[in-house]
Amino acid sequence: MKNIAVLGSTGSIGMQTLEIAREYADDIRVAVLAAHSNIELLEQQVREFKPGLVCVYDEDKARLLKDRVNDLDVRVTAGMDGLIACATDADVDMVVAAMVGMIGILPTVEAIKAGKDIALANKETLVTAGHIIMPLVKEKNIRLLPVDSEHSAIFQALNGEDRKNVYRILLTASGGPFHGMKKADLETMTAKDALKHPNWRMGPKITIDSATLVNKALEVMEAVWLFNLSIDQVKVIIHRQSIIHSMVEYADGSVIAQLGLPDMRLPIQYALFYPERKRMKLGERADFAKIGTLTFEEPDMETFYGLRLGIEAGRLGGSMPTVFNAANEWAVARFLKGEIGFMDIPRIIGKAMDNHEIIGNPSLDEILYTEKQTYDFIKGIMKI
Repeated sequence: MKNIAVLGSTGSIGMQTLEIAREYADDIRVAVLAAHSNIELLEQQVREFKPGLVCVYDEDKARLLKDRVNDLDVRVTAGMDGLIACATDADVDMVVAAMVGMIGILPTVEAIKAGKDIALANKETLVTAGHIIMPLVKEKNIRLLPVDSEHSAIFQALNGEDRKNVYRILLTASGGPFHGMKKADLETMTAKDALKHPNWRMGPKITIDSATLVNKALEVMEAVWLFNLSIDQVKVIIHRQSIIHSMVEYADGSVIAQLGLPDMRLPIQYALFYPERKRMKLGERADFAKIGTLTFEEPDMETFYGLRLGIEAGRLGGSMPTVFNAANEWAVARFLKGEIGFMDIPRIIGKAMDNHEIIGNPSLDEILYTEKQTYDFIKGIMKI
């Protein structure tokens, strides 16, 4: 029996993790749950899975949840201290880090320090603090297992191979709902338009990131840290069908790919049970005769220049990936509220990057301070 903590349990990845836990109740116990503020859904999860510890990041909502579940034997915590308590709980074997944004960094660091294995869906953790996280993973000798479909695919394609023989990674991208459009077309796109992802069922923030291709830039930076590569060894390629989840090209020219239907439960389940492969009880299986054709093309980094900015941020390194990520988080939140336009997202990212003086090897405090500085700068220029 594996005891897990699901941080971000009311989000897309968190809910799909709980689907798997429900199907494999004899193998997985949900010991801890944490969410930002959706206490209606969280209460349902608490009543079903009966965890011993719960966190609601929003302190007012935490007090409400505590009243609502006072008939249960569960401790309710709040804020960052609560998240860290959840990540380090003595009953937990593995932490599923599925929080959205940089809120996930400190709980993940503390979980690693406490010797917990990590199923990582919070890409911002490695994007901004990979230079801290990866040495810590090695020092504590824990497993850090990727949950992103692309990084899970790479991880699987590397199994049994000598990492020195890797020539490059081919990181696939669906192209999102606006594939083929030009900048003029994108100026009028709304959040409703951008949330219509052609292949994947995801939360709103990552769906917008997929529409701008910023998500792929974050995944490039994440891959660099996860697999100890240079940024030039990660090539993005548009694959509209989302059947090949990514590929590894080796020194001899061989390319190994991982394929499957676009279903996040597959990489989640793989991370939860690694190295064992469990029979997938949920969903369909790939029918290649029905799929028929797989296509590939170069990304349009002139139109979707958030991808280009992200690769530049990754190449510059230091604190610049934090600026890229923080500016994007701020802009996406405003876009979802209808306060800015779709193409304002990369514009804001570019202005924030132009304004920043890089810190070469930032500490956690400097990473969090850079995030705040970035928010303050953007608020100043946008007057929002």
